[in-house]
Amino acid sequence: QVQLVESGGGLVQPGGSLRLSCAASGRSFSIDVMGWYRQAPGKQRDLVATITRTGNTNYADSVKDKFTISRDNARNTVYLQMNSLKPEDTAVYYCNLRGLVGWDWNDYWGQGTQVTVSS
Repeated sequence: QVQLVESGGGLVQPGGSLRLSCAASGRSFSIDVMGWYRQAPGKQRDLVATITRTGNTNYADSVKDKFTISRDNARNTVYLQMNSLKPEDTAVYYCNLRGLVGWDWNDYWGQGTQVTVSS
């Protein structure tokens, strides 16, 4: 099994910055994608950004040029640097690891960390 532990959420003023971290432990995969998703109250969980083990990234249009995803494979940790935060970025942010096992992708989720952008 895989355990994902997120940290770094909190309350920040509009225009501020936060850095989220997610440390993975347990089973490892030779091919995997780590990422961040977010869910605002009453809305579905949406993709924020993903990064492959080789460093290929993908971002939601709403966060391009504001957020940066990175990972440290040696530490099995993924980061999300969030700048220029707006109230609409308020959500619970979930860490995700998708690992390839044979022909199947297995999804694992963290418990979520609250990010609140408010003055």
